[in-house]
This record gives sequence, C-alpha cells and structure tokens, in this order.
Amino acid sequence: GPVLASGQVMPFVGFGTWKIPKEGAAAAVESAIRQGYRHIDCACDYGNEKEVGAGIKAAIDAGVVKREELFVTSKLWNTFHAKEHVLPAFKRTLTDLGLEYLDLYLIHFPIALKYVPFETRYPPEWIHDPAAAQPRMELADVPIRETWEAMEALLDQGLAKNIGVSNFQAQLLMDLLRTARTRPAVNQVELHPYLSQEQLVEYHAKLGIVVTGYSPLGAGSYVSLQMATGVESALDDPVIKGIAAKHSKTPAQVCLRWGIQRGYNVVPKSSTDARIRENISVFDFELSVDDMAAIAALTRCRRFNYPRGYTQFISQFYPISPLALSHRIT
Repeated sequence: GPVLASGQVMPFVGFGTWKIPKEGAAAAVESAIRQGYRHIDCACDYGNEKEVGAGIKAAIDAGVVKREELFVTSKLWNTFHAKEHVLPAFKRTLTDLGLEYLDLYLIHFPIALKYVPFETRYPPEWIHDPAAAQPRMELADVPIRETWEAMEALLDQGLAKNIGVSNFQAQLLMDLLRTARTRPAVNQVELHPYLSQEQLVEYHAKLGIVVTGYSPLGAGSYVSLQMATGVESALDDPVIKGIAAKHSKTPAQVCLRWGIQRGYNVVPKSSTDARIRENISVFDFELSVDDMAAIAALTRCRRFNYPRGYTQFISQFYPISPLALSHRIT
C-alpha cells in the first residue's frame, strides 16, 4: 500500500464502516479482519464506533490479528472544530473503539458547525437542534488553521500516528499548507469512475500526500439517501461490465482495481460476507493501459456526497465547489 510521510504503510483496501447498522457492525468488522482486511475506516458521525471497536476486539482476542497489524482511521466531526473540542472528541472516539491510539485521524469535512456537547447528543450529526421550531445547521466561525493546530497536538502527544483531512479540494489544501507545521498525511475524497478527480489526484502525488478514495463503487450507498438513482451505478456501466467479463472479475472488483492502479487506497463498504470477500480479492489481476483509459473516460464529474445538495434541505445553503482545480498542475 501507499507509504505515508511517517513511514507507515497504509493498506490499499480498507473496510469502510459508513452506513453499517450498529447491530451488524461488530460481526462485519470481525469478518472483514478474518478475511484479510487490515485497514478499518471509521468516524464519529457513523454512529457505530463502539460496535466497530467490539469487532476489532473480537478479532484480536481470537488471535486473528495483533493491534499493531491493523491500521485504524477515524474522523473529527464538524461540531468539534474549535481547538478546545478536538482532544475530547478524539478521546471519545478512542474510548468507543477501545483503542489506545489511532493510526490516522482526519478532519471529516471543511465545515465548522456550532458545538453540541456529548451529553446533549452523540454523534451530533448536521442539525444543531432537531427539536427546534425550524431545525437547521448552525455554522461556527472556526478557521481550518485553528482545527489543524489542535490536530497537530494529537500527533505531538503520540495519540495519533498520522493526521489528515477529508473532502478538501486543492485550493483549501494549498491554504492549509501555508501555515501547517505538519502537512496532512492523507486526504480522503470521493473517487469512482464517474468522479475521477484526475487533477486533484495528480496534485496530491506531487505533494506526497496519500489519497484515499471513498465510495469507490459509486452510487450504491447514496440511493437510499435520495442522493443518487440506481441507474447512475458504475457497476452497471457497459464499459465496466465488459472489462470485468474480460478479466473474469466482477464490476466492483474492476472499480476497486482501477483505484489501486491509480495509486491510492480505497475503502469499500459491505455488510455481507460474500461482498466483503469479493472487495478484497483484487490483487490477482491487472488492468491494461487500455482498460485504465476506458474507465477514466467515463468520468462525468458526478459527485454523490455533495454538501451543496443536502445542506439546503436543513435550512442552510453551503456550497462546496465540485471543481478540484481550474488548471492543470505541471
């Protein structure tokens, strides 16, 4: 897998835990570890870190893996961006996961929201007060620099081995790098055949920042959220299906392999054993140059996880440009 600035190796395929129900999360995580996954991608906002932690503990207790063989990622939620809230939020995640350190801790979104105490609601989610007459997202005036300096303190204390960001586009990253003591090790962004973000991937390669691609299979997880339609699935694309048939692989495996061969790691999500196994069985074939080009040509700048789209439904307009860069880095 990609080597981080710290020298730590990040596995190419991680197990994503977004939208895995609490009741099935522990079993799914333990199954994933038994089937060879060594990177577990978590977040406060997923609402299942205690159960994910139980799955990790079960695998360790059974002798399947040692803690130091796992790479565990989690993310700081938007309501905890103020410097005084970063450490408590981190410690809550650590307690829920039952771990003594994290391999990677990310700023989940470049969106600061008004603080919600743990005892009021955890995870806080997007709406500040669901019981309000007009429930809405409440913004907080916290600059990214303040949040990043608190993230750097976690690194200084050895609580996190690496720190990074998520959902950051190039211009915001450029601004962060002007003041950061430690540059982000990772930027986790949406990447799939319909959103290839070629310039953003290229820019990170030039910086030496590792990219993680989330939602690497595209539309699937967003259909139930009404943020995508079933017909937008790359898994049904004739080009993907044709390449899959040629290699005797599934469309999902082709999408994942495409990401890996572009040089970044991917974090597919599944709750079923067969799919969990399928998603990590991507190291026994290679896509040709023509295959890679054919998949790259499918990009249509289709972003499914787009705050501009869903924040307006909670009484808050919050545009985030879908453009990575306005020009090509040379």
